[in-house]
Amino acid sequence: MKTLFPFLMASASAEEVTYETEAAPTYLETVFEQFAETPATTWIAAGVLVVLALMLLLIGKSRKQWTAKTVAFAALSISLSFVLSLIRLYRMPSGGSVTPASMLPVMLFAAAFGAGPGVLAGAVLGVLQYMQGGWFLNVWQFLLDYVLAYAALGLCGLYKPFKKVKGSLYIGMVIAVLARLVSATLAGYMFWDTAFWASVVYNGLYLIPDTAICMLLAVPLHKPVLKILGTK
Repeated sequence: MKTLFPFLMASASAEEVTYETEAAPTYLETVFEQFAETPATTWIAAGVLVVLALMLLLIGKSRKQWTAKTVAFAALSISLSFVLSLIRLYRMPSGGSVTPASMLPVMLFAAAFGAGPGVLAGAVLGVLQYMQGGWFLNVWQFLLDYVLAYAALGLCGLYKPFKKVKGSLYIGMVIAVLARLVSATLAGYMFWDTAFWASVVYNGLYLIPDTAICMLLAVPLHKPVLKILGTK
């Protein structure tokens, strides 16, 4: 016992020192500990607010663009997108479907008149999609699943300042759909108890073929449509 006791005391002391060393936070950990303690949902909510602010800035800058012609074409584009969304070539079990290019009218409108009007037109389309038979859990889910997801289609308006660059329309379409995918993925992850990558795969299963159809139809349609809209 005389030889064992000092060994036990030494082991206990070593464990205590090790524990104290591991438990003691560094200066940087102390400074940023509030960041680590903030849940991911709070960061996502803050990100949604930033996106909404950017949307308002885009809309504010584009107020001069809202002529009678712009409003008329916006209404036609939203209506056509909504009607096409009612034709479901394939319907996913938990929401989302493949349609005959229901995103294309709003994306071409955005390409013609810019990202600001396009974002607003997309947001209106998103509200119509909700009224068609959507789900409402809370404000954040509504924004991510409908308002922001469809407002993202307006990012196809990034084509306008780069329209002389070959393929810029299709790059704008890809950016718009990726932004919609991000919004839908976050909604699935935050509010529908879906793992992040599972949400990415689920939403990609209907957005990828839907985007492919839009791009195929855009090949013969975008030049005459943009000419009619007066921007080609």
